[in-house]
Amino acid sequence: MAGDDPILAAVAEVLDRLAPALPGALRGRLAGDVRTLKELLMEARPPKLMIVGRRGAGKSSLVNAIVGEPVAAVGSVLAQTGTLRWYSHATSKGELRLLDTRGLGDSSRPEAANFRGALAEIAAALDLEAPDSLLFLCKAKEVDARIGEDIDNVLEIRRLVSRRHGHEPPVVAVVTQVDELDPKRIEPPYADPLKQANIAAAVAAVEAALAQRGIALPRVLPVSAYAEYRDGERIYDNYWNVDRLIEYLVEGLPQSAQLQLARLSRQRAVQERLARRLTGAAAALSAGVGAVPIPLADILPITGLQIGLITAIAYLSGREPSPATAREFLVALGANVGAAFVLREASRALVKVVFPGGGSAISGGVAFAGTWGVGEAAIAYFIQGRSVREAKRLLRRRRAPAATGS
Repeated sequence: MAGDDPILAAVAEVLDRLAPALPGALRGRLAGDVRTLKELLMEARPPKLMIVGRRGAGKSSLVNAIVGEPVAAVGSVLAQTGTLRWYSHATSKGELRLLDTRGLGDSSRPEAANFRGALAEIAAALDLEAPDSLLFLCKAKEVDARIGEDIDNVLEIRRLVSRRHGHEPPVVAVVTQVDELDPKRIEPPYADPLKQANIAAAVAAVEAALAQRGIALPRVLPVSAYAEYRDGERIYDNYWNVDRLIEYLVEGLPQSAQLQLARLSRQRAVQERLARRLTGAAAALSAGVGAVPIPLADILPITGLQIGLITAIAYLSGREPSPATAREFLVALGANVGAAFVLREASRALVKVVFPGGGSAISGGVAFAGTWGVGEAAIAYFIQGRSVREAKRLLRRRRAPAATGS
């Protein structure tokens, strides 16, 4: 992402110069925040997912639901996935790299209609790239149909990745097509006791089968992802729990792949959570810069971090990153570098007079709160769609977040 945007490239330079300039103890304390910003912003890349599941498990429908556009062909009769290879599904919001195991039992290619027959193809594809996560899909009505064999296949894939790339990708188990469970007439949010009981039973069956083979997962997620499109526009869907799946996927991805998936998904809650993590890291670094008693030297890196933060949040929301985006937002807020400088230096001068010896720590707090306010204002405007007036109010408050774990 940094290579596409001059502001973020400048922020990368600020981070590279900032870390070694901080005192030793402070540098160690802020190392995680520097790494978070670098991986999320400067090393951002498309997420890479591998999907394992039998034919008819709803792989293409789920990909379309995650991306929010009809990028994967959905076949109601014939299997749609061809030769096993990495596919790039690109939209106006970004790119998703996908390795689909085709659908075990695909009779259109008898030589690879089972996992062992496709193993050479799978190994060749995994030689090229390693998936960030494995999505194991199981159709809700088939949770007791040779699921043990399918889980063994998942374990073999993890071993292949481990041998070639030195790590085992996390497994995300998904029970698909829960809309097909009785009573079928119930629409999302499936607020029916019998429907909920049948969904819970399907999830429990998958959890038990995974546990028997030593794969302990925090959760197995049930979803429905059926949708109908006309001329590229979604005209109907019965989406349920897709937002929770995306949130879970984002949390399990390497940080370098999280921004792109959150942007692709268009899920506001996912984007807000990631934006606040960016804000927290930038605010902590601003506080560290502010705490270093170097007169007049900190406004440039602090302002650079704040402008980079605005650009990143705008990009996360779906905007294209550009210097104009951050500039227009700051102008709309009535903020500028001069105003930030006056606030920063006036606060430092005041606390040094009133509390001799405490200036650095308190001005670090001012820097933290100011950067947090900028981040909250950007989240309100770009992600939540609130007015500039509301964003201004949040900026003026300049308060640190409550301890919510966000």
